[in-house]
Amino acid sequence: MQANQAHATPTPPIRLEVTSATIADLRAALAAGFRDLRARPALSLFFGLVYALFGAGLLAGLLVFEQLWFAIAVGVGFPLVAPFLAAGLYEMSRRMARGEPFTATDIFLVIFRQQRREFGWMSFVVLFVFWIWAYQVRIVLAITLSYHSFSSLDNLVAAVFTTLDGAVFLAIGSLIGAFLSTVLYSITVIAMPLLLDREVDFVTAMITSVKTVLASPAVMLGWGAAIGGLTLLAVAPAFLGVVVVFPVLGHASWHLYERLISRA
Repeated sequence: MQANQAHATPTPPIRLEVTSATIADLRAALAAGFRDLRARPALSLFFGLVYALFGAGLLAGLLVFEQLWFAIAVGVGFPLVAPFLAAGLYEMSRRMARGEPFTATDIFLVIFRQQRREFGWMSFVVLFVFWIWAYQVRIVLAITLSYHSFSSLDNLVAAVFTTLDGAVFLAIGSLIGAFLSTVLYSITVIAMPLLLDREVDFVTAMITSVKTVLASPAVMLGWGAAIGGLTLLAVAPAFLGVVVVFPVLGHASWHLYERLISRA
């Protein structure tokens, strides 16, 4: 047996090939996202409802405890945590693409098992960057708007959108936020579905995700901007739009991953 083990050929590692994205890929992925929503509407909308309730509950808590400065960070950074919460949608799309039957319990069990895999480390990276985003908002807010009152949400909105200091705050905050959002999007857009789908470490997943963005930066960054914009628009009507928009984008993100990553 030892001789056989000595001459055994090691299993070659999986090499992930990245394909450049096109507008046609985005359209096809989005169409597939709508198709998956129509195929399993109840479970898909459930994940959208959870995401909406998470955002609404968090924002309500900030208002109750008068942490109004953090409301801006939550409102703008809210889409950044979407990849972490979309694991169930990825798994649904994965199974539907392969024609595998499943129940809600099957999906929840898969999500639960991710804590034992590299997906958990990737989730930590997402939340860590979100935390950095939140505190940079506080720092910039303190520097630029320290002489304004934030005793109510109306005062905060007025200070941000009707004063020169508010314009400075928005300009600086937007630049920092755009940088952090681009970094986080680049390392997660492919990494999250990849970690759910295959046994790779989270560093490899992040590198593969960045390679995908660099292979077609205009298309991929445009897709990221569309995700952020649509999510913010969906948040506006009391988070109600998130219930539908979130599952569509979650399903679409999985299909885009499958179109751009192949196993060699």
